[in-house]
Amino acid sequence: MGLRTTISERQRRLGFELKHLREQAGFSAGEAAAQIGMGRAQLSQIETAKTTILTERLHELCRLYGCTDKTYIDALVALSESTGRGWWTAYKKPMEQGPLNMAELEEAAVELRLHQSLIVPGLFQTTEYARALFSTPELGFENQDIEDALRFRMERQKILTRETPPSVHAVIHESALHMKFGGTDVVRGQLLHLVELARLPHVTIRIYPFTSQAHAALSGNFVHLIPAVPQLGTVVLEQPGGIRYLAEREDLLRYGSLFERLVDYALPPVDVSLAPEAHSVKDSLALIQHVLYTL
Repeated sequence: MGLRTTISERQRRLGFELKHLREQAGFSAGEAAAQIGMGRAQLSQIETAKTTILTERLHELCRLYGCTDKTYIDALVALSESTGRGWWTAYKKPMEQGPLNMAELEEAAVELRLHQSLIVPGLFQTTEYARALFSTPELGFENQDIEDALRFRMERQKILTRETPPSVHAVIHESALHMKFGGTDVVRGQLLHLVELARLPHVTIRIYPFTSQAHAALSGNFVHLIPAVPQLGTVVLEQPGGIRYLAEREDLLRYGSLFERLVDYALPPVDVSLAPEAHSVKDSLALIQHVLYTL
């Protein structure tokens, strides 16, 4: 079997985990490979996700490394045996690998925690808002690129309404409510859409106000995707130079704590089930309504 020319984040993560287990057990690549009758080069290629690993071999490595967590091992097997095919497969030609990775990670997540400071998160964007965003000259999209990106984004949002949706908790900085992507009608429609999404029992939206502590301004934008086995979670950072994926245990813990601090300083979540008189002056719904009033 030839080496992969394109590596998905799922494949990269499996290799990362196997290397982590090996190093934790104190084996060199050569020592581990020899123990199970495999060449050192082949094990290195598995750990760098350049090639696949048979399920039997994966179990052998886990036994060698002293890993006995069945739930975790089963999750590694699932990563290995997955075909990587889903609705996003149809977009392999027009889209770059980064968005495809994101869609696959979202599909497997049971919980998403995200923070955005200047734009409404992609999963929450209306068609008109997303189109205005993609049409920003600095992004350099051509007309067809815009249409492809728009269809892809709308398809991603279907995880919010699927039969078993993930829990989604978003902290959005107040700045994002004021950014003018599109005209006033587009912004108004987007803010109203946020309120409607908050009606979903698995969606929590909090606004981080200008008047709060400055932690949000320092944290940057991120998405923490948490699968059924949390230690296999991924933090995604979208930066001007590209997308970064963080998988180290320390990073997962750090961003987990960071998100909790953001929640602590954000306003109470949008709750449309309460009667108007029950709302505090300082909650997320009241702030969104205030911005709507000023448009």
